[in-house]
Amino acid sequence: MNQPANASENSRPPLSGGKALLLLFVLLVVAAVLAVTGVIPRLRARSELQTQTTQLATPTVIVDAPIQGSPVQELVLPGNMQAYTDSSIYARTNGYLKKWNFDIGAHVRKGQLLAVIESPEIDQQLAQAKADLATAEANAKNAKIQSARYQDLLKANAVSAQDTDTYTTQEKSTGTQVESAAANVQHYEQLVGFENVYAPFDGTVTLRNVDIGSLINEGAGTTAGSELFHLSDEHVLRVYVNVPQVYSVAVQPGVTATLTLGEFPGRTFTGNVVRTARAIDLTTRTLLVEVDVNNPKGELYPGAYAQVHFKIPTTRPSLVVPVSALMFRSEGLRVGIVQNNKARLVPVTIGQDDGKTAAIIEGLNADDAVVQNPPDSLIDGETVQVKQLKKSAPEPPDSGNAQGGGK
Repeated sequence: MNQPANASENSRPPLSGGKALLLLFVLLVVAAVLAVTGVIPRLRARSELQTQTTQLATPTVIVDAPIQGSPVQELVLPGNMQAYTDSSIYARTNGYLKKWNFDIGAHVRKGQLLAVIESPEIDQQLAQAKADLATAEANAKNAKIQSARYQDLLKANAVSAQDTDTYTTQEKSTGTQVESAAANVQHYEQLVGFENVYAPFDGTVTLRNVDIGSLINEGAGTTAGSELFHLSDEHVLRVYVNVPQVYSVAVQPGVTATLTLGEFPGRTFTGNVVRTARAIDLTTRTLLVEVDVNNPKGELYPGAYAQVHFKIPTTRPSLVVPVSALMFRSEGLRVGIVQNNKARLVPVTIGQDDGKTAAIIEGLNADDAVVQNPPDSLIDGETVQVKQLKKSAPEPPDSGNAQGGGK
């Protein structure tokens, strides 16, 4: 039964050598096409993936050149304004307030009567002291006459020397009693004089703490620790400023300062540094500075808050960078620059820092490409992709409101 099949197979003619080669070539071509369409795209995808990974791993940084710092920097600090002369006025005698002549806001001249205190007890004590003085003077006059009489009688041996010495001593004793009584009268006259309260200097009444009929206690006003009036001389105001230690040498007497206040937008007031404490406060590390400002129109009020602007010449040239360029590392403060697409972390020393920009006084060159946005992972020598900053860097700190000090 298998013979027909075998006969059929045996009847097929064998492939010739040329056809076998052609079939092999076709198979090779098919294999090459499959290799090209399968392996090469994979290789290409792998290469693209590697390129993208490398690009993503390389940080992109924005660089820009630093700005040349100004030769004069502006230091802005808060100041407290006080009257040139400021005084609390208390009573020097006891009694009741009879009247007052000036209320708050009134301008008074030196020697003007502010108030009158009624003190009947003091008046009576003064009258008694005057009577005692008159008695002492009469006794002294009589003692003087007796002493002179006995001295004449002693020359005629009409009286004893002992009696003469007694009357002489009595004359001296009554003389000192007169002096004591006179001093007592003067004391009560002064107390009576304190019934009138006068202005000790030209100024403005800023407080009236009494009214008619108020009980007045000597040295304590109406109640313990209070005062009758408060008087301020504001024709010149003292402005006290705490200057950081780093600027203490530059802010010295003679330096000009300008003041700005919120209630006077667009206006400035000029003053001068007149004195300093010449000592650094151990707690705040600041120097207390007094700036005097003329106030002829009385526009400025004692107790007000002001911003004090000092123009300070810089002693060293500086380059200004944004504070975002500063890198705080364990080895110290650093700024990143780019050289040949490589990051370099250079140590720097900063001067003024206003919170937005920082003045670099050492460590940078004017032509350095400073990294404006350094990532925290940036290391020295790392390859970076550079993107040039189109917009110029922020204004230097000396053209804004600087607070002094540095980071």
